[in-house]
Amino acid sequence: MLAPAIHAGPLKVATYHVELSRDGPGLLLRDILDGDPQVAAVARVVARAAPDVLALTGIDHDDGLVALAALRDVLAEAGIDYPHLFAQAPNSGLASFRDLDGDGRLGEPEDAQGWGRFAGAGGMAVLSRYPLRAGADFDALLWAELPGTLMTEAERQRVGDVQRLSSTGHWIVEVAAPEGGFDLLLYCATPPVFDGPEDRNGRRNADESLLWLRYLDGRLPVPRRDGPFVLLGKANLDPEDGEGRRGAIRTLLADPRLQDPRPSSPGGAASGGGQRGPPALDTADWSEPAPGNLRVDYVLPSAGWKIADAGVLWPAEDGKLPVTEASRHRLVWVELLPP
Repeated sequence: MLAPAIHAGPLKVATYHVELSRDGPGLLLRDILDGDPQVAAVARVVARAAPDVLALTGIDHDDGLVALAALRDVLAEAGIDYPHLFAQAPNSGLASFRDLDGDGRLGEPEDAQGWGRFAGAGGMAVLSRYPLRAGADFDALLWAELPGTLMTEAERQRVGDVQRLSSTGHWIVEVAAPEGGFDLLLYCATPPVFDGPEDRNGRRNADESLLWLRYLDGRLPVPRRDGPFVLLGKANLDPEDGEGRRGAIRTLLADPRLQDPRPSSPGGAASGGGQRGPPALDTADWSEPAPGNLRVDYVLPSAGWKIADAGVLWPAEDGKLPVTEASRHRLVWVELLPP
């Protein structure tokens, strides 16, 4: 077990889809070192929220974590220090050497295990005030091997031997929290769009969320770990609006082993009903009227945690925080007291 660090007050855990993905390897590092305005905006948003543990999705990966370390330096300059980093290679951009989308062409971004122009595109990472350690991952799990999979028989016959379920990754990361360790269950699911009536992306998106219930049920090759956890990341699925198989996220949110803090922005109205504002539960600001504001990013503590507070960081009325310049997604945070 990792030794816990010293901490006072609630533990603040956040997820943020930062859209720090570029068109080729090394370009994100270039932009960070060149003082890119979007990177600076992301740093200001993170510094304002000041989470103790921050899970990032939509950030390019490199084997040496050079770009992530450079981003940490920018965050330090903005006023928040993260001595501990964790990331591993994602499925996004990972070559499959097969025509996964069945369009007769090989080597396209759509033929990677998760959409990406290069290996490592749009990955995930964790930054923390406290020590981190890899627990397990389900990145290599084939879609066809998920219990109750929504993969069709035709897809099984054609690509079932190679098509992974995780479009980015499903990770378990151990955190040495001050009052005792807990696990992060982190993922970033594919958008349930950009396909046809076969709904391939919609089915895969739903299964990416449902994987966690299979894990909690003890039905996956990796045994379920005991102890508290926080499930978080980008589900790319709203329980009320937008495209996708909404029943999957509703099932996840309703599971008694999880808590939904229903974090809202200050002054927000109830989620649901298409275009709405100011936002409440919504975590992404896309073009109106479709898809519009949606709730697609989540921080879900396991049952037993005491929830002190929760929120979604939308622009403040004073307009001084560059939220919209940072990402179309919003940082989602939850403050927790130990189980």
